[in-house]
Amino acid sequence: MINQKANDRFEKGRGAQFNPKNKFLKGEYIQEHAEAIDDWEQELRKTEYIFDDSRTLVNEVKSPDVGMMYSANPYQGCEHGCIYCYARNSHEYWGYSAGVDFESRIVVKKNAPQLLKKFFENKNWQPAPISLSGNTDCYQPIERKMRITRKLLEICLDYRNPVGILSKNALVLRDLDIIQELAKHNLVRVFSSITSLDENLRKLMEPRTASYRSRLKVVETLSKNGVPTGIMNAPIIPGLNDSHMHDVLKAASEAGAKWAGYTVVRLNGAIGGIFHDWLHKAFPDRAEKVWNLICECHEGHVNDSRWGNRISGDGKFAELIKTQFQVYCNKFGLNQTRLEMNTKDFRRIKKGQLPLF
Repeated sequence: MINQKANDRFEKGRGAQFNPKNKFLKGEYIQEHAEAIDDWEQELRKTEYIFDDSRTLVNEVKSPDVGMMYSANPYQGCEHGCIYCYARNSHEYWGYSAGVDFESRIVVKKNAPQLLKKFFENKNWQPAPISLSGNTDCYQPIERKMRITRKLLEICLDYRNPVGILSKNALVLRDLDIIQELAKHNLVRVFSSITSLDENLRKLMEPRTASYRSRLKVVETLSKNGVPTGIMNAPIIPGLNDSHMHDVLKAASEAGAKWAGYTVVRLNGAIGGIFHDWLHKAFPDRAEKVWNLICECHEGHVNDSRWGNRISGDGKFAELIKTQFQVYCNKFGLNQTRLEMNTKDFRRIKKGQLPLF
């Protein structure tokens, strides 16, 4: 747990503890070291939603090692506040910081359903799976009100285009009716991200996410309702949750998961400084050990952009993680079959025509 005596400024309920400078902005006022500014008021920031009329929604994923071809993200920024999230850097493109801004200033693409319809109507579109959480979580808290993800799933069902979901939120079960219909046509896969079973760690590392028990309940419910289901045990952070892998994969298998994946944490761009600050505040007793182990997995660095290496890392410790993942998956019957979705039944909807489920 946090050593409060060592740092009484740790803001609970947030992952990032400060806003680092946005590399794209030449001039801005930021607060990087609160303890050095005695007269700067410390106020708990409320989440702000920025409603945007975007021009595009679906992005082609050109990285060959991430397991997806296309992604569509109805929200930019993520209120879940996971400290390690690789999507933090993308918030700088919107003019915000990858730190506290990322989890408190959420861009809502309110016209996402219209954009997806337009995309599917393009005669050049060749049906392929689209991931709704390629960057940020499509079931973060604002989805409860906006229901954009639900509308996107309805459109995928109408057009018979396969869709993938990865989430840390139990809100996905709200849309079980649509997900079941998609599953009947082999058009969906749902993965829950489960990094540990330790709730104390979750509250520090993923402060605004659903509990691990709730995520396992999602896996169980989806599995019982015939939905292809798996988990991502990611990221693995050496010295924090690498030793939890056995219990996570065992619990996932018992809940009905058929597939699992993992990644080794990498801290590119602004995430390195954000994570380093958090790590020394949350775990001062082992911060340097964890930091050095991460470096050991990426040839002496915490950042890694090399295709093929950036996901699983390299070196002895990364190889140990890979080996234990394979052993546990075999032990618990995970990844025994390939998961392929249906792309043959895609259809375009004529203007004025009502789709039939």
